[in-house]
Amino acid sequence: MRKSYRVKKEQEFQKVFRHGSSVANRAFVIYHLDVPDQKHFRVGISVGKKIGHTAVLRNQIKRYIRQSLLELKPYLKADVDFLVIARKPSRQLDFFQVKRNLIHVLKLAGLLASDFEAEIGPATTTSN
Repeated sequence: MRKSYRVKKEQEFQKVFRHGSSVANRAFVIYHLDVPDQKHFRVGISVGKKIGHTAVLRNQIKRYIRQSLLELKPYLKADVDFLVIARKPSRQLDFFQVKRNLIHVLKLAGLLASDFEAEIGPATTTSN
């Protein structure tokens, strides 16, 4: 993802944590904050050492999350900043399971467009 699509600064992370709302499933937590008049969404990804002590594992999970969001980009709301925080069960998921879980939690948060299921279909939106 391009830099303009990322929440990078600590102050921006804290603003979303403090003023945003959150939803979660088994694998991920999403904090989201509406930002009116924003051209496109921005995302921050956090995969802590509780997930795994090797950088290889943490980076792999981050790559899976980024790729999933890249594929879902046309369906995500534009005027929002959100954070994706990985939980321990995410370390045992492959790419397709990560994507399914992300779709599930994004739907819970109301961040996916209403036409998402019409184009993709309900079979890919089931959660484990």
